[in-house]
Amino acid sequence: MEITLSNLSLFATVLLVGLVAGLCFTWGNAVTPGIGQLDDLSYLSAFQQMNRSILNPTFYGVFMGSLLVGIVAVFTNKGVSPTHFWMVLTAVLIYFFGVILVTVFGNVPLNELLDKTDLAQSSTEQLSALRKRFEQPWNRFHTIRVVTGTIAFALLIIASSNK
Repeated sequence: MEITLSNLSLFATVLLVGLVAGLCFTWGNAVTPGIGQLDDLSYLSAFQQMNRSILNPTFYGVFMGSLLVGIVAVFTNKGVSPTHFWMVLTAVLIYFFGVILVTVFGNVPLNELLDKTDLAQSSTEQLSALRKRFEQPWNRFHTIRVVTGTIAFALLIIASSNK
């Protein structure tokens, strides 16, 4: 493989989108079903702590870097071949709409709702109501991220092998 900006940007995009897709898959396949078995206070507390823990420089670098490097990959792979370009562009668009925007406008507002709640001071009824308001919508948005992240990752792999 020749070392070019188009190859490097595509490699970095595959790597970073793959990391996010893997995180989403693992979260949806193991984490949320596992904590879903907990009582309301334990579930909400665990989710609250995980949401706080994931907000770190490494996560931000991978999550936002995947989109930024993806945009570079679209522009630097424009002249490779029409099929290759459209696969990269489609993957980045699917990722942007299905992972980035769903996260920002779907999951994050729910995470913020949970984060600002003082769980220790909430009644059993309030905890139950909060969980009902949070869990199903969050999981629905997350399923979109799992599916679109996986599709974007697969398209990028195919594109990188069909240059």
